[in-house]
Amino acid sequence: MKKLLVAAMMVFGLAANAQESTSSQTAQGKIVIEANTGSATTGNTSFSLTSSNGNTAWSVGAEGGYFIIDDLAVKAGLGYGDNGTTDSFRYKIGAEYYIIGQIPVGVDFTGSSYTGGSTNWLGLQGGYAYFLGENLSIKPALRYNIGLEDGQKGVFQGLIGFALYF
Repeated sequence: MKKLLVAAMMVFGLAANAQESTSSQTAQGKIVIEANTGSATTGNTSFSLTSSNGNTAWSVGAEGGYFIIDDLAVKAGLGYGDNGTTDSFRYKIGAEYYIIGQIPVGVDFTGSSYTGGSTNWLGLQGGYAYFLGENLSIKPALRYNIGLEDGQKGVFQGLIGFALYF
């Protein structure tokens, strides 16, 4: 019985310590700046580089957010991409909520504008924020982009994000 009580107290203490160490990063009034790896095909604001049959496609971008209340950030992002024949301007606006301060789930409107047109997606994303310190986290995530244009298919992605909190 003593061992069970000690084990329960240790688990409770670790959980409380984890909550304390992450709650300050996602507190109201804080700012987050994030860069992700990802696919250039959805127009997202990430870093990517692909090469196939002599064609190289790349994209750069970043996003930032402001925590309007504890654990809820309003975010926006910008990016640029080039697939060798067409360049594009990418944009993103949305919100991200951190469940228990460590599990970010988000929804956003993402688009890509290029010569001759544009494409848009509704993005749904969930992941985990692994805090490396007071101001830095690694955020692996899964994302599904729902195409908003006629005939546009949805795209599933795996991302790795790096976020700074101020």
